[in-house]
Amino acid sequence: MAVVGAGALRGRLADLAAAGQGDLRAVVGEFRRCEVLVPVVDEGLLSVEAGGIRWLLVFTDDAALARFAEARGEAVPERVPVYGARLLDQVIPEAGGQVGIAVDAGSAAGMVLPPVAGIVPDAVALDAEGVGV
Repeated sequence: MAVVGAGALRGRLADLAAAGQGDLRAVVGEFRRCEVLVPVVDEGLLSVEAGGIRWLLVFTDDAALARFAEARGEAVPERVPVYGARLLDQVIPEAGGQVGIAVDAGSAAGMVLPPVAGIVPDAVALDAEGVGV
């Protein structure tokens, strides 16, 4: 399954992984503009809980998702392409609670987009005034 704009996002993630630093705003912008693959398991989006935060798992392409599934010894789950902006602006607020995004989990260039102001809407950001941690 081809996803729109994922090549640029993969490139930015690889640059961040190689240099250990980079422009996080540019990565978030790239994420918002591209489609990513979101695995669907038992009619829900695949997520994991860590550190009191639920992380939605998303992948930049089929190969990254296949590597993740293989490492877990599982079959590749169903997946749907979703624009990053929709995940950040609609899915996370609707999910309620503390929800972040894990991009290409398990890969050297993977990264997380935590539920903080500037990434998710302020109404659900952990660091926004009035939001409990």
